[in-house]
Amino acid sequence: MSRKPRIAILFGGRSSEHAVSCVTAAGVLDAIDKTKYDVVPIGITRDGQWSLMSGDPSQWSLRSETLPEVTRSHETVTLSGVSLTSEVDGGQELVVTAPDQPPRSLGGIDVVMPLLHGPFGEDGTLQGLLEMADVRYVGAGVLASAVGMDKHFMKVVFESAGLRVGPYEVITDRQWQNNADACLQRASQLSFPVFVKPARAGSSMGITRVTSPKGLRQAIEFARELDPKVVVEAGIEGREIEVAVLQGRDGQDPRTSLPGEIDVSDNEHDWYDFEAKYVDGTAAKLSCPADLPSEVSTEVRRLAAEGFDAVAAEGLSRVDFFYTPSGELIINEINTMPGFTPISMYPQMWAKSGLPYTELIDELIHLALTRKTGLR
Repeated sequence: MSRKPRIAILFGGRSSEHAVSCVTAAGVLDAIDKTKYDVVPIGITRDGQWSLMSGDPSQWSLRSETLPEVTRSHETVTLSGVSLTSEVDGGQELVVTAPDQPPRSLGGIDVVMPLLHGPFGEDGTLQGLLEMADVRYVGAGVLASAVGMDKHFMKVVFESAGLRVGPYEVITDRQWQNNADACLQRASQLSFPVFVKPARAGSSMGITRVTSPKGLRQAIEFARELDPKVVVEAGIEGREIEVAVLQGRDGQDPRTSLPGEIDVSDNEHDWYDFEAKYVDGTAAKLSCPADLPSEVSTEVRRLAAEGFDAVAAEGLSRVDFFYTPSGELIINEINTMPGFTPISMYPQMWAKSGLPYTELIDELIHLALTRKTGLR
C-alpha cells in the first residue's frame, strides 16, 4: 500500500454500554501509531446518528463526574456513506452530509475498528452492514458476534463443542409474560447465590447477585430493562481466570496469552461489577500470570482457544473461566469485543505476555487488512 492505511475508529453506539465504548476509543486513539495510520474517529449517538468526532482522547476518557457521551452533530456520516458501489484510493468511500450542503467525501477507508460494546455493535448487526458494504473490519464476523453476544446461545454452542458450562436457566419474554411464576420456580431450583443477567448485555450492566428466591423477581425485572431475554446462572465457587485470545496469522491456530486472575478484594464490591471494572481503579487487581499449576495453565489456554473456535471467532476475544476447588475448569463466557482500554484485562494480559498495547493494535489492524470480506 503506497499510502498510510486509513482506519475508521467507530465508537459510542445505541447500547447501554455507550460510555464504555467511548472509554475504549479513548485508549485506542491515544495509543494508535499515527505515523502508520490515518485515523478517522466516528461516533454513534444513542439514537443512531453517525458523525465525525474529535480525535482527542481526553474527550472520551472517564471523568470523575460525568461519563463520556457522543452527542448529535450538524453533520452526519450517512448509512449510504459506506459506499456499496465506489472505491476511492483502494478503500471504500465515506461521505459526510449536512442540511443544505453538498455531500463531502472523506476519501477511502481501509479498515473499521468497531469499538462498540453490546447490541447494535457487538452482536453482528454492524458486522453485517460492513460485510454488505465490502469493508474490512477488526474482530469477529456476523455469526460469532451474534453468538458471543447472546449468553443463552453462547452456552448452547459451548456445550455442543464439549466445553463444560455451569447450571443456568433462560427466561424469554414470552415465558415471563405468560407465566412468571413458572419462570421463578425454575430459577429457584438453581444453587444460590445466582446471577441474573440480561442475555445480550455486557460490562456487568443489569446484573444482580441474588442470595435467595425472594430476590429473583426484582432482579429479573431489572435485567429486563435492558433485554427481554434473561439468563439466570448458578453461582460457582471458584477463582475467576481469564485468557486473551488473538487470531492466528495465515490460517494458523489462535494465539493465547498467559492466563490472568481477577481479584476483587475490597469490602465495597462483592463481585466484579461495573464500578469495580471501570470506576474504582483500586477495586480489582489482575494477576498475570495467574498462580496456577503449569498443567492447569496449559489446559485453560487450550480451552480458551477451543471456545474461540467453537463460536468461529476472529480477531480478538477474551474467554473467562471458573477454576473450582476440585480442579475443574468451567467456561463462563466469551467476549468478542472485550474492554480494550490500556487498563482493561485483555490488553493487560497481552502486555504481560510480551505484546504491548500499541503493537496489539497494529496486529489487529494487520489481521483485518489481510482478511477478505464475505464468506470465509
